[in-house]
Amino acid sequence: MNNKKHIVILGAGYGGVHAAKLLHKKYKKNDSVEITLIDKNPYHTLMTELHEIAGGRVEKDSVQVDIRRTFHKTKVNVVTDVVSEIDFKNNSLKAELTDYNYDYLILGTGSEPAYFGVKGVQENAFSLWSLEDAIKIREHIKTMFAKASKERNLKKRQAMLTFVVAGAGFTGIEMIGELIDWKKKLCMDYNVAIEDVTLMVVEARDTILPILDDKLAGKAERYLNRKRVQVLKNAPIVESTPTEVVLKDGTRIPTNTLIWTCGVQCCTFAAQSGLKVAKGSCRVITNEFMQPSIEENTFQDNVYVVGDNAYYEETAGKGIPQIVESALQTADTAVKNIVADMENKEKTAFKSNYHGFMVSIGSRYGVANAGGIKSSGFFAIAMKHLINMHYLLGVGGIYLVYKYLCHEFFHIKDKRSIMGGHLSARSSTLFLVVFRMYVGVLWLIEGITKVKDGWLTGDKIYIVKVAGDAASSASTTGAAEAVSSASQGAAAAAAGPVPLLSQPPAFFTSIMDTFVAPYAGFFQACVVLAEIAIGLALIAGLFTFLASLASIFLCLNFILSAMAGKEILWYIFGGIALMAGSGRAFGLDYYVMPWLGSLWDKFRRGKNTPIYAEGNSVNM
Repeated sequence: MNNKKHIVILGAGYGGVHAAKLLHKKYKKNDSVEITLIDKNPYHTLMTELHEIAGGRVEKDSVQVDIRRTFHKTKVNVVTDVVSEIDFKNNSLKAELTDYNYDYLILGTGSEPAYFGVKGVQENAFSLWSLEDAIKIREHIKTMFAKASKERNLKKRQAMLTFVVAGAGFTGIEMIGELIDWKKKLCMDYNVAIEDVTLMVVEARDTILPILDDKLAGKAERYLNRKRVQVLKNAPIVESTPTEVVLKDGTRIPTNTLIWTCGVQCCTFAAQSGLKVAKGSCRVITNEFMQPSIEENTFQDNVYVVGDNAYYEETAGKGIPQIVESALQTADTAVKNIVADMENKEKTAFKSNYHGFMVSIGSRYGVANAGGIKSSGFFAIAMKHLINMHYLLGVGGIYLVYKYLCHEFFHIKDKRSIMGGHLSARSSTLFLVVFRMYVGVLWLIEGITKVKDGWLTGDKIYIVKVAGDAASSASTTGAAEAVSSASQGAAAAAAGPVPLLSQPPAFFTSIMDTFVAPYAGFFQACVVLAEIAIGLALIAGLFTFLASLASIFLCLNFILSAMAGKEILWYIFGGIALMAGSGRAFGLDYYVMPWLGSLWDKFRRGKNTPIYAEGNSVNM
């Protein structure tokens, strides 16, 4: 008899991925529970960063998180399939490839743009609610600049270079912010006069960013005005055609580009699944436990709704906001209640705890209210980056954080980050080759000299103080011989340098007396062998980052031992310079590091296998 419990999560959005992580953590050692995550794509999309793709700041892989690798070596079975129907009576999902049975279902299929019946918008406007949408917008904008650069008709050219963003919520303001940053580069690339470009935000309400307070919204609007963005409020759109946008007051805006960000609704699939939906939003009505309504005051007890799919009124007449924190917190509630049901415990009611709201307006300016702390400019953008990295750390660990840093800072183009281009400036490591080898030779000579002087025999101990000598970490007779490699590279060994420290600090002496002194001969030999190893590694360009780090560590150790003078400092700063990939030019790191990277990639995140090789293939 099969007593296993099958938990199926439909949708790899913020809520679905978070629920899968929580369930794995809870049941990773419980073989009686199976967890399946189903999505039409093999990746999780960072929806809050789509404007960066649409605005040409980063490439598409910056918003894609491979869920197959994220859940590699976990209990979560990732399936790429398209579910077409839910049978709530028989607890099953009908999909293109096969059927899936469940004991518990978490529904998190996300949302889609809401067009509110405005004439022509769905046919003629661009939405920004998927990676595909963002790529279409980016390519369309470049096409408009390319055409405008050759268009002699003034009116046609102006329409091509007029970009209208409908909606002044987070998505709309972040989208126009990217266009502010990108505009100058596009004008240079396509030889277009920057004065010919018009950026507009059109909002039906009387304010922008209504989820923020008036002060922060005002700062955002003033920034847009400074950047020559036309902000039209109380200006609902009533019609869109391929060549113009029509406002309620009769104003006609000639444009070939309307980006629609005026709102979202629950995806059609969830709305048509037979569950009860909220009027005017298509979101599934839930109770406080995130269980969906199937009819008045009746709820499906083994199904839970998370993220944008869920409509729950904490405040009468107002559903929970469709933001990332809502998705994560509804997923928390759903998982807690599945666990409670399986363990016959009391269920937990949803209670929101929003930590703040942040909106970027381009790469260098933003406004934020995080934990009650209001900020704008640099600090607001820095806060948003920290929040993004915190989320990615929870999803995929250090690897995703490093990848984010590369996309947003180290590999950024056109200086489009809060640090400008300072972190992304890259030079050829070829110019470090000679310096790397020079430092390596010095370390090698230093190590060989110490071998000749008997450091490996143990006849003399130089790295700890001799009994009765409290003034120095080296013996009186051997002080001149105990100079660091950097010191000897700058001054004669016989003369010896003037130590930077007159005597070792108390904490360092304590460490040496406790851990090193009893095994002084062994540690002294390790120092010599380390110097030789550092020298050989730098000469060969093998593990140069680690070798440079070890070089810095030894130098600091010599300084704290009161054995080295100021001449050693250049070794420390040289080591820092050599850490920047110096072994990849005419060094073994050029071959070894990619090989090690591929091994780590397979070990940590799994083999990159095709979707059709993961059990999803069927014979037709």
